[in-house]
Amino acid sequence: MDPQPDLDRFDSRRSTVYAQGGMVATSQPLAAQAGVSALRDGGNAFDAAVTTAAALNVVEPMSTGIGGDAFALYRTADGEVGAFRACGGAPADATIDAVRERVADRSAVDPGEASMPNAGPLAVTVPGTVRGWERLLADHGTLSLSETLQPAIDYATEGFPVSEVIADMWTVAEALFDEADAREEYLIDGRSPETGEVMRLPDLGSTLSTIATQGADAFYEGALADRIGEAVRERGGLLTADDLADFDPEYVEPVSTTYRGAEVYELPPNNQGLVALEALNVAEELDAGAYDYDSAERVHYFAESLKRAFHDGHHYITDPEFEDVPELGSKAYAADRAATVSERASDVTIGGPGAPGDGDTVLLTVADEAGNVVSFINSIFGHFGSGVVVPGTGITLQNRGSSFSLDPAHPNRIEPGKRPFHTLIPGLVRFDRDDWAAFGVMGGYMQPQGHLQVLANVLDYGMPLQAAMDAPRWRYLEDGSLAVEDRFPDGLLPKLARRGHDVVVKPAAEFGGGQITRLADGVVSGATEPRKDGTAAGF
Repeated sequence: MDPQPDLDRFDSRRSTVYAQGGMVATSQPLAAQAGVSALRDGGNAFDAAVTTAAALNVVEPMSTGIGGDAFALYRTADGEVGAFRACGGAPADATIDAVRERVADRSAVDPGEASMPNAGPLAVTVPGTVRGWERLLADHGTLSLSETLQPAIDYATEGFPVSEVIADMWTVAEALFDEADAREEYLIDGRSPETGEVMRLPDLGSTLSTIATQGADAFYEGALADRIGEAVRERGGLLTADDLADFDPEYVEPVSTTYRGAEVYELPPNNQGLVALEALNVAEELDAGAYDYDSAERVHYFAESLKRAFHDGHHYITDPEFEDVPELGSKAYAADRAATVSERASDVTIGGPGAPGDGDTVLLTVADEAGNVVSFINSIFGHFGSGVVVPGTGITLQNRGSSFSLDPAHPNRIEPGKRPFHTLIPGLVRFDRDDWAAFGVMGGYMQPQGHLQVLANVLDYGMPLQAAMDAPRWRYLEDGSLAVEDRFPDGLLPKLARRGHDVVVKPAAEFGGGQITRLADGVVSGATEPRKDGTAAGF
């Protein structure tokens, strides 16, 4: 087998992909091909999105799955711009006191000193994916849920060769899974699969077949829901089958702003889309995109814009049904925040309440010849989510509850039924009346930073789509440092340090996983993140 890839080099040249019939861009080639097949079989972009997402559940299982949440931003063929959220909340029994007591019992700490765990059964929230898939198909698709799940079922039961980056990510399962059922499903003789090795996930395939035959209710009600609730409860969590039965996905109004004449759409709270919009507005107020691309000034002013957006978003963004969220995406608010930026790096802290800065997520973007453009995200958050695998089902449950706070004064404190601060933000941008793109950059707190940089690359510096994805990135971290890839021009990093930035070089894998698909004048184009295994495939 080939050794693991050196992502810091990007030796292989990629160019933007063009087609007319349709385009899918995502982080794993087999999943992209599944989506293209859905388009060829007469499906539209929504059908292809669900088909691709389901396939990713199998071929990239540490990042996504039916045990997590799903979100979409889209522009339909008839011109509707919409946002879709299939995101569950905290269990009905998840009070601050209940979580504190259980954390204290497990870790022998005083309940008053307990913090929200990053993984395990207490971090499990209600999964929204399956009802999300079904609802999106019913409202916007042309294929059945059964048809869209078939490629995933085939990969799970017949097997698939594991790709390079995913094989490297899979290794976390060796330490994370200590239960026999999980190890049997996701490991081979106690080890993770190697690059190119054929892997089968028979339990997951069986579960997907049940859902394909019986619909989403098979996941949220009845025997399977009981097994999910029992798995969490037996391990010390709070989720029940009743929590699952009560879930429904929803359509929400997207939030937007303009940047350099383009209109950028994001998801509203409880997602962090306002962070991206505030950062774009502050950067535009500072005219950050007017500086030379290789200059320290460009990186400095964009980074300072994001610092302020993170500081505000991580304090205010939560479930709007529980707390009011200020208009962080307004131009007026950005003007006030831009006035606090100077030529020196500021001491602004970021960081959500207990949420890790990184997350493992899949993003896929689709465009079809009819005019539908879809940005779709599916995630279980951390590597293999909570680490809780429901015995005999292959379902890995998400750890999205780790984003809650146990501080009663924090807007994002845990409460029954409340949805946590969500890092996931699919992106949509209108360049012109008939020129739209679905895009995104995955990776926890990297997401709004990636949105800002990719959009600036295209809008400020005129880069083609693939070049905008390939370009070296920076990332502001929770500890106050400014992380950069080592592909920046010589001399840039010392200049940033002289401005007061604590510059650190990080591996390429820590700077996201992006995709973009554009539809303009009847031609679709796409690009995929070189930091992942992905591909952009069209016909």
